[in-house]
Amino acid sequence: MNAYDEGSHARQERAGPDGPEEPGVLAPPPEPATGVAALSLRHRIAAAVALGVVVVVVCVHLGMTFLHVAPANTVSKEHGTAIEDWIYPEFEQNWKLFAPNPLQQNISVQVRAEILTADGGVRTTGWYDLSAQDGRAIDGNLLPSHTQQNELRRAWDFFVATHDGDDRPVGMRGALAESYLRRIMVMRLARSDAAGPGGVVDRIQVRSRTVNVPPPRWSEEQVSTKPVHRTLPWWPVPEDEAREGIG
Repeated sequence: MNAYDEGSHARQERAGPDGPEEPGVLAPPPEPATGVAALSLRHRIAAAVALGVVVVVVCVHLGMTFLHVAPANTVSKEHGTAIEDWIYPEFEQNWKLFAPNPLQQNISVQVRAEILTADGGVRTTGWYDLSAQDGRAIDGNLLPSHTQQNELRRAWDFFVATHDGDDRPVGMRGALAESYLRRIMVMRLARSDAAGPGGVVDRIQVRSRTVNVPPPRWSEEQVSTKPVHRTLPWWPVPEDEAREGIG
């Protein structure tokens, strides 16, 4: 091989697959790893474990929710307590919207208070219609809060579901429902300044007012629209709740 051939061979070796490269020009470095691939082995293992835990929790939650809303079966009967402990109160399912016979009543929750005045006297307030207050706050509000829409209604539903016809609590959840409803009432009274200057809420009384929704004009159904009240006994307000219901 002569000198010309050696030079040609050297130029061919510097040529890349896409054509000849300029002498002295290096190939671009490889792209840096991103995402999980950029983590060290220890962090990859930690991420995999965390992902596994999330998947397990999601699967358990979906299973518990399914057993909660499904018709009674062997599994739900055997593990009913565990299912209820998982679902209530954060994940409770309410299917009344899709019920064959949806609710046809307007229920408003009202409260009044017995106030210890600053001069040592006692006075009783009138009834505060808290449901009407929430309704006015929602009316015309494009983004009403969850509290305005559901707090009072769900608290009353919780109380009714955990008390018998004589307003006595049934089990531990009944006592919890009563305490929860009482705290909401005291907070709402504080917002309305029901106690007045120097006054303290000593006792409260809650009642519901239920009115059937009139049927449409084309319906032959006859429904009474007379209000029905359910008045609970007076509840003493603990001292640690007297200030806006917060202990």
